[in-house]
Amino acid sequence: MTVTNSLIEEKLKTAEEIAQLLPNQVTLGCSGFTPAGYPKLIPVAFAKRIEEEKKLGKSFSINLYAGASTGEELDGVLAKTGALKLRIPYQSNSHLRNLINQGETDFIDMHLSHVVKYIEHGILPKIDVAIVEAIDVTTDGKIYLSTSSGMSATYLKNAESIYIELTDTHPLELKSYHDIYLPSHHMKGGPIPIINPSDRVGEPFVQVPPEKIKGIVRSSKPDAATVFKTPDVDCQNIASHVLEFIQHEIKMGRIPKEYLPFQNGVGNIANAVLASMAKDPKFHAIQMYTEVVQDSVFDLIDAGKLEIASTSALTFSELGLKRFHNNISAWKSKFVIRPQEISNHPEVIRRMGLIAMNTAIEIDIYGNVNSTHVMGTSMMNGIGGSGDFTRNSHLSIFMTPSLAKDGNISAIVPMVSHTDHNEHSTMIFVTENGLADLRGCPPKKRAELIIEKCAHPIYRDKLRAYYENALKVSKGKHTPHDLENALSWHVQFLKTGSMK
Repeated sequence: MTVTNSLIEEKLKTAEEIAQLLPNQVTLGCSGFTPAGYPKLIPVAFAKRIEEEKKLGKSFSINLYAGASTGEELDGVLAKTGALKLRIPYQSNSHLRNLINQGETDFIDMHLSHVVKYIEHGILPKIDVAIVEAIDVTTDGKIYLSTSSGMSATYLKNAESIYIELTDTHPLELKSYHDIYLPSHHMKGGPIPIINPSDRVGEPFVQVPPEKIKGIVRSSKPDAATVFKTPDVDCQNIASHVLEFIQHEIKMGRIPKEYLPFQNGVGNIANAVLASMAKDPKFHAIQMYTEVVQDSVFDLIDAGKLEIASTSALTFSELGLKRFHNNISAWKSKFVIRPQEISNHPEVIRRMGLIAMNTAIEIDIYGNVNSTHVMGTSMMNGIGGSGDFTRNSHLSIFMTPSLAKDGNISAIVPMVSHTDHNEHSTMIFVTENGLADLRGCPPKKRAELIIEKCAHPIYRDKLRAYYENALKVSKGKHTPHDLENALSWHVQFLKTGSMK
């Protein structure tokens, strides 16, 4: 139980009381990152107020900023009111996604490392209200965040009013896990002083003027439990290819024997890679410098193979969170939670020489990657931090199963329907079928490698036929394409439900 103090007692309110104080036209900056540490009571109460007052003819308009995706109690409930007009920079809520793709909610898909600058330079609408989940707040305005850092420090710094959901769902030992450091965006500054993933350069709290805190509500509501699927055979095969490649790079002297820090994206494939590292006797302890830590980190801890994991959020399943709580004192040296501007900062990523592992929706034969749009037009979740890591890491690996929709979609296509990462930034591609190392390869060699190594056999001949025809149509140009048919696979899927 959080120890009470005079500030808490003075500012204590119900979620409903705070909801009544929020403006009808408001830009909210909320805590939360994929989805951990987001406010759950005030947004629900605000959504209820909106629904009630809309019946009386009142109008509402909300701009919602968070760290990344959040839970149903934030993204979902506000989207369902119809008042959510703008969302940045990343989301994964199905109802919100539908509104975005129907054109009813604007969505700015941003590199996570760029958001702070856009806010502090006034490019985006200024933040009126910050709502964050915290485990403690002191009388002099020190706010100790919960399981995510995300954009919270920036929102608290720039908001006119602050509201806090003070949660008792985590032990107070979590306070020491955070390292809050924000560089200036208004003048030249020195380098960010992080050399190793374990370095701590800031404070465990966000300092705000106490008078900016307008209300505090006590909460016992946990984050929505993250559900992790057991990696299937395709995920395990992808992981096997990745681990074999890393060992090859060590033998070639391109990765040191003590490794480089690893970054891994969200999902089953990334979990399979870490779980495989834990089991593989050829792998010793690793360091991580990433944006999200998931349950797979426990496999590394059990195997004695995790030195440190620097992250912007701890996103665990219900059982994983219980295990974390049971070991929270012993694992203080294993985790650092940073603002996403630092976890995703190009300077730090380039300095440490990360090995980045992210997933793709589709890849084309020349190495361009679509991470965000289904059939080129429908937003899935967003680019998140994948661009930050792809462009700046020592080694960038994209992973995806070669098939989707029961084989009716090939993840390897002649031309991607939307480009998030272009051929100049990508290096390594992996599917369950194999690994294509494109470093140092001209376009035609890239196409041959991706088709032979990564494409599924049921689409391989069709890709070869496209490439050979493109060579003829373009008369052997530098990057051969048959522009009349480059997107014909997508067109066929939209018409028939299959690329076959």
